[in-house]
Amino acid sequence: MPELTDKQRADIENAIYAGRKIEAIKLYREAVAGSGLADAKKWVEDREVELRAQHPERFTASSRKTGCIGVLTGLTLVLAAISFVLVLRA
Repeated sequence: MPELTDKQRADIENAIYAGRKIEAIKLYREAVAGSGLADAKKWVEDREVELRAQHPERFTASSRKTGCIGVLTGLTLVLAAISFVLVLRA
């Protein structure tokens, strides 16, 4: 395990708790000289697993992602509402 200061570890963990994994990876790479992207990503993901097991209540970001399906569903609902209003006006 690399040597991180308490502040560095806290900053990385806070980013992980908030769901900002890219920021956590960047902070790790800045803190650990010579660390590559793959190493930093693996370390952050492994640490996330540990933190989720230890303190699941501290995670503020939802791990559930809507992706394209959510966007398409929302767009469909908006278009349906607009169509409904236009039909009522006719």
